[in-house]
Amino acid sequence: MRQSPDNKPLGRNDMCWCGSGQKYKKCHMREDVQNGQSGREQVTVAQAAAGRYRGPMAQIKTAEQIEGIRKAGAVNVKLLDGLVERIKEGVTTEEIDQWVHDQTVSVGGTPATLGYKGYPKSTCTSVNEVVCHGIPGAQTLMDGDIVNVDVTTILNGYYGDSSRMFFVGDVSPEAKKLVQITKECLEKGIAQVKPGNFVGDIGAAIQEHAEKNGYSVVRDFVGHGIGMRFHEEPQIPHFGRKGQGHPLLPGMVFTIEPMINQGKWPVRILEDDWTAVTRDGSLSAQFEHTVVVTSDGVDILTA
Repeated sequence: MRQSPDNKPLGRNDMCWCGSGQKYKKCHMREDVQNGQSGREQVTVAQAAAGRYRGPMAQIKTAEQIEGIRKAGAVNVKLLDGLVERIKEGVTTEEIDQWVHDQTVSVGGTPATLGYKGYPKSTCTSVNEVVCHGIPGAQTLMDGDIVNVDVTTILNGYYGDSSRMFFVGDVSPEAKKLVQITKECLEKGIAQVKPGNFVGDIGAAIQEHAEKNGYSVVRDFVGHGIGMRFHEEPQIPHFGRKGQGHPLLPGMVFTIEPMINQGKWPVRILEDDWTAVTRDGSLSAQFEHTVVVTSDGVDILTA
């Protein structure tokens, strides 16, 4: 039988062990019964809370919720794939945003960023020294630019979040290398996602690879839990120490989204209160996926 965090049997009307805030009977009880109440042989949230980790706990997603998040993520994939032929010299970031908005709405989705805490657009378009949260507008893409497009789709109440880098015309070898290493940083972070590891293992792998190649990892922005809301626990720093932070548990869903700078890691926020740029004016790159911890590893929900 499932146990509450104080090791008493978990009743139907108790809060679910996953941290969803719902009663057990309306959340994981049916799935636990079907699985003989031992479907997750790895560490449970209650066991983790009783161990070395003392921070906010992640919500463990059900199989149904994970599939809903995957479908939202599939919309992101189509959007980012569709931008490959649209991002070119002379296109404005506003045109990119409008296309993403129209395509999202056409499949029954909602752009999660639009109106979020006052954010005015359906995407974030971050060009060259812009680290993240670039607001689409009249800026025209130029030959040699690198641009990150970050999209988050709400579909049937579920959230999927991902971003990708794009080249505009003839990009310098230095910019291409930064983008390649950033992609590798994401891959190395994802490779650490499995039961028994910790959030710190993800950040440590990313930081090691970035710094080994002469780059820096932005500290001001992190990945995050996602699925039922845009931002959930836990935070996923892209730097850190192995064996530290939230334990990785089957059913956890979160983003990994390293922002890697060509120069130093500090950033500054522009007067629009959103756009983050490198303080030293160096180039920055980012890739992002939404992932779920499985019983034996990881599944990318935005691939």
